[in-house]
Amino acid sequence: MIGALLQMVDRFALAYMLALNSFSALLLLLSMPELWSHWHLAEDEHLMLVLGTEALPPVSVLMPAHNENAAIVERVMSYLTLQYPRHEVVVVNDGSSDDTLARLVQAYDLYEVPPAFTRTLTTQPIRAYYRSRRHSTLLVVDKAHGGRSDALNAGVDAARFPYVLPVDAGTYLEADALLRLARPIALGKPVAAVFGARRVANSCVMTRGRITEARVDRHVLPAVQLVERLRESLFARLGWNRLGGTLADGDSVGLFKRALLLAIRGYRSGTASEDMDLVSRLKRHVREEHSPDTTMLTPDPVAWTEVPASIGAVVREAERRHRALLETVRAQRDLLFNLRFGTSGLIAYPFALLGEALAPAIELLGYLGVALAFGLRAVDLNFVWLFLSAVVLYGMLLSAWAILLEQVSFNRYARPADVLRLVFAMVLEGLGYRQAMLFVRLRATWRVLRDDRRRSAAREAISDRAPADETRKAA
Repeated sequence: MIGALLQMVDRFALAYMLALNSFSALLLLLSMPELWSHWHLAEDEHLMLVLGTEALPPVSVLMPAHNENAAIVERVMSYLTLQYPRHEVVVVNDGSSDDTLARLVQAYDLYEVPPAFTRTLTTQPIRAYYRSRRHSTLLVVDKAHGGRSDALNAGVDAARFPYVLPVDAGTYLEADALLRLARPIALGKPVAAVFGARRVANSCVMTRGRITEARVDRHVLPAVQLVERLRESLFARLGWNRLGGTLADGDSVGLFKRALLLAIRGYRSGTASEDMDLVSRLKRHVREEHSPDTTMLTPDPVAWTEVPASIGAVVREAERRHRALLETVRAQRDLLFNLRFGTSGLIAYPFALLGEALAPAIELLGYLGVALAFGLRAVDLNFVWLFLSAVVLYGMLLSAWAILLEQVSFNRYARPADVLRLVFAMVLEGLGYRQAMLFVRLRATWRVLRDDRRRSAAREAISDRAPADETRKAA
């Protein structure tokens, strides 16, 4: 009886993992025509001429900064010197307790100016606005500390231009990042947001705030995260372009239509991922307004950022990202299988729930079933090899495919040693890292469910006290 039950559990887990990895393979396949279109556009001489003219919409680069005195001057200069016909940089000093603002004042000869716009979004109090005598396209906003979301909202409010690019202080942009992101707009497409890939900057060669040579870190954890990003956050997300259900995460940077950000009241604080929450609300708003605007991902590596290199930091980041996924699915649960929301409701959000949120529990269930079958000597070795092939080897094959697409498409990692490190990281990601992340993501799920129960209990307690309070007032 127990053996039969274990067989049912294992077969269910096997079928689920085969379906999940096969859908991921489909996304990788769909990324190939996207890459082909990208190569075709990159060679279009007429488009290149357009990208160098005033035909492109002006863009505001928004940069929140909190205690960033060590690199703030160099980072701002790297944004000011981006290759683009017309853009501005809005730096929001989010209540820094160090000399971040003083360094900006000294380096860029800032002077205080009155606000020349009407404020729309609610933020922490604004202390002052500054312009630069050396760079007319630089605006610095000094405000009380309110966190990243609050600082970005202040930047959206202060931006002059119709498109905004929010970046973090630790983000390194390619010199032509804005040109690449604005390419769909130059083609006349109705665009709500364009996302660009964010690569791993660990161990890369950097000059004046720019990545001049891509390298694969010698340490295991950054290299493994690079493989994970190539597979899940670049080529798999690129495949969603063909399905019309692009989802955003912390591994991409986005160029947004400012009017839409104002319409949805900007970023919200208190979420595990402000970016994922913002994009989910943005897509919902566009659909409800029957707007032709779309969201899409460009394959260009437009930005670089350092990833955690310690076990504790990797665990915290993985848990945060899974919590963000669960919170987004919960907040937008009425979109699931909803015909009104098209591909997002019928494919993207169901996949986020059934293919990403539930995957750790079902994969772990399969491992436990195989282990119990071994312990009870009721194991079928052929089935064990089939299960491991479907879970581990299939996943490694997808990672190898993503690495191959990277080398064929962009060849940013030109040194043979870096390619070998990618292959080695691919093996470690499939055998060890992936299994460890199962427990991390399951812990994130348990904590989200626990927090939900606590909030429900608190609401019930408040509702129970309310009648008693009314009775006492009446007496």
